[in-house]
Amino acid sequence: MTVQDAADTVIATITQMAAESRPLMLRVVPEDGATHWTHYPRKDARDAHCQSRWYYHVHAPGSRDCDPDEHGHFHLFLHRSQLPEGLEPKVWPPQGEDCKAHVAHIVALAIDRSGIPKSWFTVNRFVTNEFLYPADVMIAHLDDFCVDHTKEDDLVNRFVTAMVALYREEIAELLRERDTRQARLAAEFGDKAYEKESGVEVLSQVAIDLDEKLASLVAG
Repeated sequence: MTVQDAADTVIATITQMAAESRPLMLRVVPEDGATHWTHYPRKDARDAHCQSRWYYHVHAPGSRDCDPDEHGHFHLFLHRSQLPEGLEPKVWPPQGEDCKAHVAHIVALAIDRSGIPKSWFTVNRFVTNEFLYPADVMIAHLDDFCVDHTKEDDLVNRFVTAMVALYREEIAELLRERDTRQARLAAEFGDKAYEKESGVEVLSQVAIDLDEKLASLVAG
């Protein structure tokens, strides 16, 4: 997907959601509200063709140092099968190959209370219990992320896929910053740098101004 195609898809999906008066989060969580920490959907949204996936959840108030205007956020993943066969992760989950979900976290996408994207951020390994791969590996495979074919709302699926394509450069930089921060943590905590004992959940973050992003494509 080209950047322009991604921009067109983001505009089209957001416009359609507005026309239907059903903002993004109401297409993902129950209309009577989300239960804190619950994955929506419960078994994650998995692409039928490539196994990329997403889930959305809402944190309990005060549980993470984030904008109080955030409603919730998507966690976005590649499946290990989308990475080169035999490639060893930098850090394994404690369960090793017996880990239930064989995924590598790309980035999280925060959504405001109107259903508009607010920020991108990366998280420490323990937050999603991922198989952690270096930034350069993840960046090389960002174009493989696609969730257009999950069983969830089609507009949500297409929006999420397109947002990653639209913000590919920003996500790549966040992943590099993630690795830099983790290296500093490793110098302090050793192997615990990637676990809860580090006390660090969010490793890098950048605000989203969708109007500015789209305008920059026109100007370019």
